[in-house]
Amino acid sequence: MKKINKKEVLEFLSKCSPETKMYIGCDSARFRHKGIWYAEYTTVLVVHIDGCKGCRIFGQLDKERDYDNIAKKPSLRLMNEVYRCAALFIELKDLLEDYELEVHLDINPDINYGSSCVISQATGYIKGMCNVVPLCKPNAFAASYAADRLKSISGL
Repeated sequence: MKKINKKEVLEFLSKCSPETKMYIGCDSARFRHKGIWYAEYTTVLVVHIDGCKGCRIFGQLDKERDYDNIAKKPSLRLMNEVYRCAALFIELKDLLEDYELEVHLDINPDINYGSSCVISQATGYIKGMCNVVPLCKPNAFAASYAADRLKSISGL
């Protein structure tokens, strides 16, 4: 999958009303290759057309080595998802400033889940870098569903 193309996003947005809403999210999957752990990251921009119609998902995929030592508390991988959301926000900021925008994090604030290990760090990072209060599970559909779905239909 290629990186999200700003020109393609801008062209698509030119056909949308100001009521269009944007959502940024990222999901990852850990896998082992030749004894080494890697993570595949799917980062998405979901454009909810006119805020009441269908949507268009722009996505990008990348992978890198995963150095998390504790699989049940994947803090490095989860923070890499957060960094990718912030980077996409910053990259597309000039295109998105006229639209309602949410950043969705695939992190569960419930301490019974491993992803809760980075909740304050992740939300603080997005607040600081994007000046947006991020949404977490169960309200983070762009990360939990859209990125996950894009990953699965891409054949990953």
